[in-house]
Amino acid sequence: MNELFSVKSKVVVITGGTGVLGKAIAVYLAKEGAKVVILGRRAEAGNAIVEEIRKEGGEAMFLATNVLDQAVIERNLKDIMAAYGRVDALLNAAGGNMPGATISPTGTIFDLKPEDFQTVLNLNLTGTVIPTQVFLKPMVEQKAGCIVNFSSMAAFRPLTRVLGYAAAKAGISNYTAYMATEVASKFGEGIRVNAIAPGFFLTEQNRTLLTNPDGSYTQRGNDVIRQTPFKRFGTPEELCGTIQYLISDASKFVTGTVAVVDGGFNVFAM
Repeated sequence: MNELFSVKSKVVVITGGTGVLGKAIAVYLAKEGAKVVILGRRAEAGNAIVEEIRKEGGEAMFLATNVLDQAVIERNLKDIMAAYGRVDALLNAAGGNMPGATISPTGTIFDLKPEDFQTVLNLNLTGTVIPTQVFLKPMVEQKAGCIVNFSSMAAFRPLTRVLGYAAAKAGISNYTAYMATEVASKFGEGIRVNAIAPGFFLTEQNRTLLTNPDGSYTQRGNDVIRQTPFKRFGTPEELCGTIQYLISDASKFVTGTVAVVDGGFNVFAM
């Protein structure tokens, strides 16, 4: 059997693992034989995902976390090492947005709340840096590991409204490129850093922004669909193949990239 894309027995840590995208990826990787560690703030949701995975014969654990608190992340690592003895991949999927960091169609830059803008930057960007610092340590000791950060379409072009989120995600793409060189040059080719940039997927964060209660598209939803050659939103499961590629030996010579999964949104011109 060709094991090129295998993730069997790999210990995969997912921050933001209780979100719509994080859950889909966790469930998929567990079915592929990975040992999945779900990190998140919502214990009830996290434990429910673990139960679902275990019912299907997979292996998973949930740990409550705060991606902005290094001491908490360090405790998470200690528990993971006690359970599995290693960390093979880190998926930095934690992130989010808030109204004060956006500019509505009828608003202006003067309506932006700097404190909310800073909060969004911290959650998405610093909330990726801190887990990377912590979970990179066992990878350095192992001389092997993969990190996958979560960028966004907003990193490529200045989408309306989402000023704070876009700034943070642009930072993620830059940080990914920087870290790919940093870890390879100082710790060897066994550690790779890449990112994934999902297009538009319906999540709890954007559902009301893109769809109406009856399921029809809002004006913004229609704008997205018009810009997407596939003429639909993505489903969370459609991220899983790219994630598996990025954390398997199939991408052994790939680092510093941002893999786009967007139905063509980013290449649409007019």
